[in-house]
Amino acid sequence: MAGTDTGAIVRELLARHGRTYAEEIDVDVPADTAESMFGLLVFALLASARIRTPIAVGAFRALREQGWTSAAALGEASWADRARVLNRSGYARYDESTSRTLGDACAYLLDTYDGDIRRLRDAAERTPDRERVLLQKIKGIGPVGADIFLREAQAAWDELVPYADQRALAAAAELGLPTDPRDLSDLVEREEVPRLVAALVRTRLEHDADDVRQAAAPGG
Repeated sequence: MAGTDTGAIVRELLARHGRTYAEEIDVDVPADTAESMFGLLVFALLASARIRTPIAVGAFRALREQGWTSAAALGEASWADRARVLNRSGYARYDESTSRTLGDACAYLLDTYDGDIRRLRDAAERTPDRERVLLQKIKGIGPVGADIFLREAQAAWDELVPYADQRALAAAAELGLPTDPRDLSDLVEREEVPRLVAALVRTRLEHDADDVRQAAAPGG
């Protein structure tokens, strides 16, 4: 689409997909509370499994409905209870292993950070590369999970801005947008950066980059 400008693509992208995953699961990341950041971590762990994202969203909501909104509460729940909730939420293939992983992750958080993931930020001296390394010491959080957490956490942790992982940058390239995270973030206001990055990930998952470009083209 030779006549399509970058601004039009960004506007169309945000109109279609400009919602963070934290917003979808009703976790107030900008508030940067212990509960909200723990919720984001749990979602990152769930969403990094080889399942569809809607299942991870549903599983997170089901765990929260049990009142398991802290490392202490989720860790104190029995393995069987966690597995049962996960199974009912579509984790039939991963319910037992994920229940165990969640328990191990909570134990680590309690032992290392007194259950508050924000202390990881302090331990990392608010250095993004170090934050990514420390996140991956938590059971169940690998490179994908760390990327999910940090993409969303940038709504609260200023040192992360701009955080755009390879999935988001691949989508940017497909849309003809800048593939340097700093240049990409310059296309929107600071508070919109997490939504832009989330929108890029969503368009990648939806395989609708062509539709976005066409809709953004003059007369589209």
